[in-house]
Amino acid sequence: MEEDPEIRPGVKISVIMGVYGQKEEKQLKDAVFSILEQSFRDFEFIIYDDGSGPETGTLLKKLAAGDRRIRLFRGEKNRGLAHGLNVGIRHSRGTYIARMDADDISAGDRLEKQYLFLESHPEYGFAGSSAWLLDGHGVWGIRHMPENPGPEDFLRFSPYIHPSVLFRKEVFKEYGLYSEAKKHLRCEDYELFLRLYQRGCRGFNIREPLFFYREDETAYRKRKYRYRLRECGLRFREFSRMGLLSGKGILYALRPLLLGAVPGSWLYRWKKKKESWEGKIAEK
Repeated sequence: MEEDPEIRPGVKISVIMGVYGQKEEKQLKDAVFSILEQSFRDFEFIIYDDGSGPETGTLLKKLAAGDRRIRLFRGEKNRGLAHGLNVGIRHSRGTYIARMDADDISAGDRLEKQYLFLESHPEYGFAGSSAWLLDGHGVWGIRHMPENPGPEDFLRFSPYIHPSVLFRKEVFKEYGLYSEAKKHLRCEDYELFLRLYQRGCRGFNIREPLFFYREDETAYRKRKYRYRLRECGLRFREFSRMGLLSGKGILYALRPLLLGAVPGSWLYRWKKKKESWEGKIAEK
């Protein structure tokens, strides 16, 4: 592993981001600088290079050399997002842990508003937000997340936009890190939020969109059927534990398989039309 030699001894927030297969240099730079230019300044930025190619590795080294708040770690082979995030958590020095993805953008006051919210609301273990939806042409819609998700909010999909969330670090100490089990690959965030809810740890979504979340056709095409099978298994196991496997709960447990039968390009166009319309209605 590689690490920036200049380490700040104590910070309020540790931002953690895993990088693998990010071929769009501009997207990666936009993601990194959206953190470095936050209004909240007391943070470190832990980036885990999960066995990326030499071009991405070189770019990350340049970015880390340009800002002492970046701490860069590297794995020699790809081991998945959960592994990279757990490395970040284990090396973190912050009281809070903020998630970030390599192709999304944080609003300039995201960390400040989430930090102030959690400081004044000790009853919550973490806070996410609503988000603007982004593709190669710019912002195309908005996704409003439920403020206080309950059991039924887990039926359709995760009620938190994972890379928008700020956690208290003690959440991971008390309830465990991300699952690196193969059966949770590509749905490790959903598993975490389901686990936290069942163990009594509550989260909140700030209604204001503080994040630009990339949802484009490429993202839908990446959702391979084997990943949908794993999500289906997760849903059946956890919905059963939560008493949700009755009536519509069974249909929602099967949802990943049903959607997997639809071409990704069709799903993307339908989703874009639906959420663009819903966003306009919600804003009125």
